[in-house]
This record gives sequence, C-alpha cells and structure tokens, in this order.
Amino acid sequence: MAGRKVPVTAYIGGIIVLLAVIMILFAPWIAPYPQTKIVGGVWDLPNAKDWLGTDSIGRDMLSRLIYGGRTSVSIALIATCLTMIIGVGLGFVAASTNKLVDNVISRIVDVLLAMPILIFGLMVFAVLGTSIPIMIITIAVLESTRVFRLARAVAMNITVMDYVQVARLRGEGIGWVIFREILPNALPPLVAEFGLRFCFTFLFIASLSFLGLGIQPPAADWGSMVHDNAQAISFGGFAPLFPAGAIAVVTIGVNLVVDWLLSIHALPAGAGAEI
Repeated sequence: MAGRKVPVTAYIGGIIVLLAVIMILFAPWIAPYPQTKIVGGVWDLPNAKDWLGTDSIGRDMLSRLIYGGRTSVSIALIATCLTMIIGVGLGFVAASTNKLVDNVISRIVDVLLAMPILIFGLMVFAVLGTSIPIMIITIAVLESTRVFRLARAVAMNITVMDYVQVARLRGEGIGWVIFREILPNALPPLVAEFGLRFCFTFLFIASLSFLGLGIQPPAADWGSMVHDNAQAISFGGFAPLFPAGAIAVVTIGVNLVVDWLLSIHALPAGAGAEI
C-alpha cells in the first residue's frame, strides 16, 4: 500500500472522529458550564454568552452538546466493542469446530436475526429497565448476530487454506488456530465492520433516547436532547437542530473513515500466517 494517496474525505472523517474523541476525554475541561447548570431562559437564541443558546429549561446547549457527545459516543463505543467480541468469537468458533457446534450457534443466531432489533430491545427494556449496563449488553447481543455472519463467512474461507491445515496437522489447538492463523488474516473486513457496527449502534442509542428509553435525565444525550427541545422549532428556536446535526456529522465522519478502510485492499490470504 506504499504510495497510496489518502482521499480528502478520509481526512475529513478522521478530523470528525478526532473531535469526538476529544469530547470523550476532555468534556469537563472544554464545556463552558456543568451539564445540569441553568444559565438563562427557556430556548434563548445563540448569543455572546451562550454560543448555541439554551435548552428547554435554560441549560447551556453547547455544554450539553459536549457532554452529550461524551455520553453517546462512549456508550456506543463500549457496546460496539462488546458486539465485536461476541460476534467474532462465536463466528470463529463456529467456523473452526465441528458441524454440530456450527449448527447450534447458527440456529440460535437465526432466531435472534428473525426478531426486529428495536421491538426486541423495547421488550427487554420493559422487563429489565433502561440502565446503561442493560442497554449495552442488550445492544451488543442483538448486533453481534450481524457480526457473527460476517466473521463466520470470513473464517470459513480461511480455515480451508493450507497453512491452517498444516497447523491442525501438527497438533495446534483451536485457540492457536483462531488467534494465530484466522484472526490476523480476517482483520481488514472486521475493522471495516467495526466502523459500520459503531454507526448502527450510535444511531440505535440515539433512537432509544429520543423515545425516552435510552440515557436517562439529567445526563446529556444527543437523542434525548432532540426530543426535549423539539417544540422549540414552533417558536423559531434552533435548539433541536444542534444535537440532530451532531448525530449526523459523527455518523458521516465514521462512515467516511470506513469507506476509506473498505477501499484499501485486504491482506492477501495467508499473509499473516506463521512460516
């Protein structure tokens, strides 16, 4: 890949992702006010003191936007990491073991895939509540079914390679085969899948918060900020446009990076195998 020119869109996406990371790490230091502090009237327009105006109860929109980004992005990132661990792990195990294990895991995944994610998630939250740990685990389990399909398909193509068969013939266990033979050669599509899963998870969390089932008040969250300030549009305010725009910008930024990753040629089969 030496000499490959990085497109401008990849730089734009990278800058957006970098800004999101800065919000996660430094929100308390860059936000003008604490996220729950009331600093003005209801839906004040942007001014010199409050650059993005105020929300439905007079809190600074810029501060809420920064803290909301920290909450939304960090929870989506944690849920996506857990999604990849579950999906990739089960996919590799299904592809590397016997037919019985593969069939059992695949059928369980088929059952979960048959259920609409939003409806199933709402059922779980109605029974178990809407705490952040429950939300993360529920989203991870549901989204991991999509990752499982990709990981299994990629691993199936790798397990028939000569270097994998040689590893098995010399007595290597399933752990060695997965971590030393399959995983290094499956990384390119899995990295791209991580970016796509993050986008879906991020939007799903925003949707739950908009419905009142995601991040609960008084914590700031972009989805709930859109819901709480939606009526401001009727009074000529801009409050709901800022979190809605932030959701769109972060999603577009991650997609631009993912598109660039997808455009890079995958490692040739066997490139990561041990010699």
